[in-house]
Amino acid sequence: MTDSSLERLETLYRVSQALASTLDLEAVLNTVMDQVITVTKAERGFLMLGDRPQNLRFHVARGIDQRLIDDAEFQVSRGILTRVAESAQPVVTSDAQHEDWLSGRQSVMALKLRSIMCAPLLLKGRMTGLVYVDNRMQAGIFQPADLELLQAVANAAAVAIENARLHEQALVQARLERELEVAQQVQASLIPQSAPAVAGFELGALWRSAYEVAGDFYDFVPRPDGEMGVVIGDVTDKGVAAAFFMVLSRTTVRASLASPGDCGECVAQANRLLCADAASGMFVTLFYLGLRPGQRRVLSVNGGHNPPLWYQARRGTLRFLDRGGLPLGIDEAGTYVAQELDLETGDILLLYTDGLVDAVDAAMLPFGQERLQASLRAHSELPASALAAAIEADVQRHAHGAPVVDDVTLVVVRCTG
Repeated sequence: MTDSSLERLETLYRVSQALASTLDLEAVLNTVMDQVITVTKAERGFLMLGDRPQNLRFHVARGIDQRLIDDAEFQVSRGILTRVAESAQPVVTSDAQHEDWLSGRQSVMALKLRSIMCAPLLLKGRMTGLVYVDNRMQAGIFQPADLELLQAVANAAAVAIENARLHEQALVQARLERELEVAQQVQASLIPQSAPAVAGFELGALWRSAYEVAGDFYDFVPRPDGEMGVVIGDVTDKGVAAAFFMVLSRTTVRASLASPGDCGECVAQANRLLCADAASGMFVTLFYLGLRPGQRRVLSVNGGHNPPLWYQARRGTLRFLDRGGLPLGIDEAGTYVAQELDLETGDILLLYTDGLVDAVDAAMLPFGQERLQASLRAHSELPASALAAAIEADVQRHAHGAPVVDDVTLVVVRCTG
């Protein structure tokens, strides 16, 4: 092995050690250019990232004294960059002023560029960027052996940059996961941990999010006139945005119902407030049920929600409640009218979101209304909380491990007389 070959190997080892010393992307990029300037003895160096000529972006520009160079995009030959990016092959010129293929390049002539080398960053045969060095004062300082060394450094740099990118992505992903975990805890804290005691009624509920955060919610809201409000809601869309709108909807509805007066007008007030804040185009379906302690007559207001099921125990029949008005957050002029229901002892009202009936099995067959009604009938003698759990268990058996695609929320109200 010649002395020059040994020197190149030692240089590559030193460069690899320097690149392996950090996983911080910005530090890696700076280290790459510092090492490139050192091993090539170039006057200036530039590093660009991108997989195609039109995607290349400057990230680091260095001078021989490791000084950052500003406005790099205006001080380099685009012709050479394009050639290397398109061919994924390195280029060296000992005197750019006299190269035929560069003679028409105004940037080369204007900047008086002479010695130039440019090599692609190659990762498993794929270009991820390029590194460029030049010297405006001297011709002939770069030789083919220098280009070979530059390409070897570029290949090592491509691996280091990719590792730093993956590390940065992992850190971002971990932070997002922590933030989602906190968001889930905040959301869960807004869901009632237990059902209130209401004379003449028995209440049970269940809330299960499909993802880290949910768009479904339910709530129990004591009203100024002594009525206990039961609310269930389902925000359109999924993900973090839906979760934020869920919190907004739950808070707005709860605050509106805390005002005295007709429950239909209170829901209308919540709608007006949500319309003012619903610039994202989101809306929420909502069903309100007003329970009067010791009375069998209840009030209901539906804002575009799935019609709840009413199981009439004495007759053994099932019927749907009215769908009512528009979802909240669509039309600020929307009106919501309260309906009265006269229950009998043993009657059950089942409020639920569409994730319950839309849950699919491995063959993509939904649980559907028929199975829901059969489940309600089969478990109708159970206490309210146990009934909610039994229905949800039937849904889980139907899904049998199929991917969960939507939140599931249900509230059971049994009239005890």
